[in-house]
Amino acid sequence: MAKSMKLAGLKSVENAHDESVWTATWVPATNSRPPLLLTGSLDETVKLWRPDELELVRTNTGHCLGVVSVTAHPSGVIAASASLDSLVRVFDVDTNATIATLEAPPSEVWQMQFDPKGTTLAVAGGGSASIKLWDTATWRLVSTLSVPRPEGPKPSDKSSSKKFVLSVAWSPDGRRLACGSIDGTISIFDVPRAKFLHHLEGHYMPVRSLVFSPEPDGRKLYSASDDGHVHVYDAEGKAIIGAMSGHSSWVLSVDVSPDGEAIATGSSDKTVRLWDFKMRAAIQTMSNHTDQVWAVAFRPGGGGRLASVSDDKSISLYHCS
Repeated sequence: MAKSMKLAGLKSVENAHDESVWTATWVPATNSRPPLLLTGSLDETVKLWRPDELELVRTNTGHCLGVVSVTAHPSGVIAASASLDSLVRVFDVDTNATIATLEAPPSEVWQMQFDPKGTTLAVAGGGSASIKLWDTATWRLVSTLSVPRPEGPKPSDKSSSKKFVLSVAWSPDGRRLACGSIDGTISIFDVPRAKFLHHLEGHYMPVRSLVFSPEPDGRKLYSASDDGHVHVYDAEGKAIIGAMSGHSSWVLSVDVSPDGEAIATGSSDKTVRLWDFKMRAAIQTMSNHTDQVWAVAFRPGGGGRLASVSDDKSISLYHCS
């Protein structure tokens, strides 16, 4: 049997931000620099960190409320940050020049992610119950993918608030988008046809994080929910393949290792867990943080690294072997 991945703590930065750290992602390496860790915080700033030493490269200001999401373009050249002020700031990673500012109505900007080719930025549209797609060549809004409301005799405002879209994930081929809602529903869209395909059922509380497995067929989707469970779906076949539990509270974040073999989660129970999908079980629990863990992120490419960020204002970096 193949050896399971193991995590070992490499480095922690206390007070990495002045307030809770809500979001983290890796900026891919370019010809001139290594990958960088990008973090966003309630303190309204975005910070860039050099790997392994977690040395601060730069602090970006410009948002006037907490930063809820950061995402990096696959080229590693640009990145974007989104805040509770409903602004998305697109910036040059190395110079911090603002490339675009995307505006939305209040509470309509949550998690966001560039597609694998880098042509489109998908933004979870919160109260709009949709995903907004922005063209990265023109920075124009090119499409709105709406989550269908449940059909009933009396559609009420309550039903739309349940479809509040928190999370978004692209399939590896960029043809599918998944989004997670406050009521636990996951919706799958066909992006080229701008068409809703189906819902994935099984969660009953908010789905705050989604990630597709990196395998080329890209059918396997992992979800993290406030119900304490991590689900694994066949996103095309609508089937749930597995459910894993172990956290004692909300699961706030899920990510999959670049080889697709392991997944990591962060939770309100203050732990980071590493899971082996084949065993359907957590194989390791890390308790570096003293408050809820909002994001976990595997570094793309080789040289296994996992980062986690927390309400305790710290960043932890782990070696994956």
